Amino acid sequence: MQLVVARIGRAHGIKGEVTVEVRTDEPELRLAPGAVLATDPASTGPLTIATGRVHSGRLLLRFEGVSDRTGAEALRNTLLIADVDPEELPEDEDEYYDHQLIDLDVVTSDGTEVGRITEISHLPSQDLFIVERPDGSEVMIPFVEEIVAEIDLEEQKAVITPPPGLIDDRAEVASTRDAEAAEGAEGAEGAEGTESAESAKGAEGTGPAGEES
Repeated sequence: MQLVVARIGRAHGIKGEVTVEVRTDEPELRLAPGAVLATDPASTGPLTIATGRVHSGRLLLRFEGVSDRTGAEALRNTLLIADVDPEELPEDEDEYYDHQLIDLDVVTSDGTEVGRITEISHLPSQDLFIVERPDGSEVMIPFVEEIVAEIDLEEQKAVITPPPGLIDDRAEVASTRDAEAAEGAEGAEGAEGTESAESAKGAEGTGPAGEES
């Protein structure tokens, strides 16, 4: 199985080094000197890593046969692809390869169906599940411990505990309903005088309209 492990960025210096956007939790294994990687576009590769080092928090690679800035710039935006055994698992039990997560059913902790994972989006700050809902729409779910409570590969499901508003528009609907209720209360104040205004104020202080959404 082939997995994207990095994307080549801009050239660094004049000796053929490039910055890379790492897309693997095991760069020391996948992007080590001597590794031979397929590419997308395929015509650019395969590429063999000659050297690798970290500079200012970014991984820099140099490939065999690329010795100047011009050659490095020609590789920009190329995806680096590694061959991985489908049965291979990451060393950390809390880590997963993309192919293990694709097609998992996503449900909430109370068993409510959310949808199916169709893609993993790797952002600099975090990874996102792209989930296709039963109606064909998509929702993005951050792959963080606070939201993704469990990954069960045997049951082929991901259990989530989403905050309000992440997977539905109930918070927005409630907010709209509260606004309409407040407008109605204002209308009642004008028509019925002080007593109605005090009742409306009491409702705002104790009822749902007084809660933060």
